[in-house]
Amino acid sequence: MYDTDRRKLLSALSHGAIFFSTTFVSVGLPIFILFISEDPVVKENAKEAINFHFNVWFYGIIIGVLVSISFGLLFPLAGIGFLLHWGLTIWALFHVLTNPDKPFRYPFIFRLL
Repeated sequence: MYDTDRRKLLSALSHGAIFFSTTFVSVGLPIFILFISEDPVVKENAKEAINFHFNVWFYGIIIGVLVSISFGLLFPLAGIGFLLHWGLTIWALFHVLTNPDKPFRYPFIFRLL
């Protein structure tokens, strides 16, 4: 049996790391947790958080290019992207804290891990 409090903490840290920044530094926390944890649910949450980071970067580049080539006319698209990014992360945090025995899966993302 795995410690529920530890599972909640490590899973929440994995998903919440994206709030620190969207740079490469913040993805280091779920990568670190993936390697140190033996808990299968924590490992799945760490993998999902890493995949979410990749998606945020990928779609951020696409939105950035679209805003640039439209000379800023599509700037509201960036706001929608930030709302989705923060909203999905808050949803993940809520899920792992209220249902710690089941890994969270972000909808509509591609998964490399």
